[in-house]
Amino acid sequence: MSAKYFVDTNVIVYSMDRGAGDKHARALQVIEELWNSREGVISTQVLQEAIIYLRRQVGNRMTARETREALSGFFEWEVFVNTEETILKALEMEEPYQISFWDALILQAAEGSGARILYSEDLSHGQSYGTVRVLNPFL
Repeated sequence: MSAKYFVDTNVIVYSMDRGAGDKHARALQVIEELWNSREGVISTQVLQEAIIYLRRQVGNRMTARETREALSGFFEWEVFVNTEETILKALEMEEPYQISFWDALILQAAEGSGARILYSEDLSHGQSYGTVRVLNPFL
């Protein structure tokens, strides 16, 4: 059984944002490693957040067509779809870990997919949340 690595929105966005300097280069490296190993996992939430960011924030805003083309390759990855159970578990995580609902939902999607590592800069590097350990690839 191969390992699974869940990728948060910021890694996807930095991989497409050439203006992000070192973070762009590192994000590309992470994405390439996961492409080659076929161990990358994302969720519908990650795709949705990336779409909003790419359409509104990054340098020249992308059109719907450009965004579709930029993200289309990620549909070859395992894409975790949030369920009622995922949402309810995320709500239970907020208070004990003092994190936002959105971060808790990312953690629950990672756990639900079977990933044990979450690449993200939004949560504490090295901390385990349940069965998922966060690694910030930009440190």
